[in-house]
Amino acid sequence: MLSKVISAAYLMLWISSCAAAVDPFLTKALQLMSETPLIDGHNDLPWQLRMRFNNELNKVDLNTLETTHTNIPKIKEGRLGAQFWSAYVPCESQYKDAVRQTLEQIDVVHRMCQKYPETFMFATSSHDIMTAFRMNKTASLIGVEGGHSLDSSLGTLRTMYQLGVRYLTLTHSCNTPWADNWLVDTEAEPSEHNGLSPFGKQLIVEMNRLGMLIDLAHVTQAVMHQVLSMSAAPVIFSHSSAYSVCPHKRNVPDDVLRKVNQTGGIVMVNFYNDYVTCSKTANLSDVADHFDHIRKVGGAGIVGFGGDYDGVTRLPEGLEDVSKVPKVVAELLRRGWTDVEVKAALGNNLLRVLNRTEQVRDSLTSQNPDDVPIPYDEVKNSCRTSYGYKTTNTGAVQSLGTLALMLTLALHAVITLSNS
Repeated sequence: MLSKVISAAYLMLWISSCAAAVDPFLTKALQLMSETPLIDGHNDLPWQLRMRFNNELNKVDLNTLETTHTNIPKIKEGRLGAQFWSAYVPCESQYKDAVRQTLEQIDVVHRMCQKYPETFMFATSSHDIMTAFRMNKTASLIGVEGGHSLDSSLGTLRTMYQLGVRYLTLTHSCNTPWADNWLVDTEAEPSEHNGLSPFGKQLIVEMNRLGMLIDLAHVTQAVMHQVLSMSAAPVIFSHSSAYSVCPHKRNVPDDVLRKVNQTGGIVMVNFYNDYVTCSKTANLSDVADHFDHIRKVGGAGIVGFGGDYDGVTRLPEGLEDVSKVPKVVAELLRRGWTDVEVKAALGNNLLRVLNRTEQVRDSLTSQNPDDVPIPYDEVKNSCRTSYGYKTTNTGAVQSLGTLALMLTLALHAVITLSNS
């Protein structure tokens, strides 16, 4: 009899210890993530597939791959509802084979979705994201990381949109012939355009017409302000954090956060230690500090997740791979975020931005594609031919292009005012 009493006591002790081990905030986080898709703005798994396997998907199984931050079991444990997969190629490819390499990265995302249809659904719209979420699949969208991938061609931009690309990061860590990158603000590189060139402004207008999200991660503050002032659609920062918390030039300063709020955009918090604490180490609480600061300055309506998994070398303790993201959600709840605020950060903010961008696109269907090319003198190099350019009359071409841009910007201003 005594042995039965002791056994029962041990059983009760074990049950109570298990109950104590259950984090109510994590339980709540998982519930909210079952109701609203977690949408992450930036993941570099496609680049890992190139570097480790030369994009030969037949040589890798994402169910068992253990050398990356991202695989299918980690995706499922992390409740990843939608992912913008990065079609990234290095700045060294600029003026060489950037377009080809970027097309290959776009292709590998499509093939990844085809190889694992039970896990991934290729997506290009806010509607697609919700469809995939209801099917318990990860909606897979594409973002091109770096304007050098276009080779300064509006035709390439349109072609990539047709292939499913839904955002373009205007620069990576190098200037393009039409936009300055974030290193200019560190004085490590000189400004070439004082932000955007006239062609850079043409590109913004064309992205609005297409319905492609404009990503301001990696650009200078001058570019941030110029785009926020001229774009008819809200912008995104796909993987950037708060400058006031960590004063790194890749992060977003408070005046820009306020402008993002005014224009309905989103800043998706990056988990890279160097952007979280400006040091080599960080923890989960440090990441949550960025969420708190962005909410404080710009409101809960502008914050999102942009972990940068598989694109960085150092991650916070407790956030070592994509399976750990629910811990961030639990921490926000622990800090007093409401269910509505958490759902906004999880996915509703990005869905709103994407839906608004689609509305701007639909309002511009009567506008013709911009077919005025960048002036040849701005892209002339040993690897580029001049077919089609009338090099003896470039001034006339440029003046016509500038006039077209001014007229288009005026039209955009009218549309923006009518929608505000």
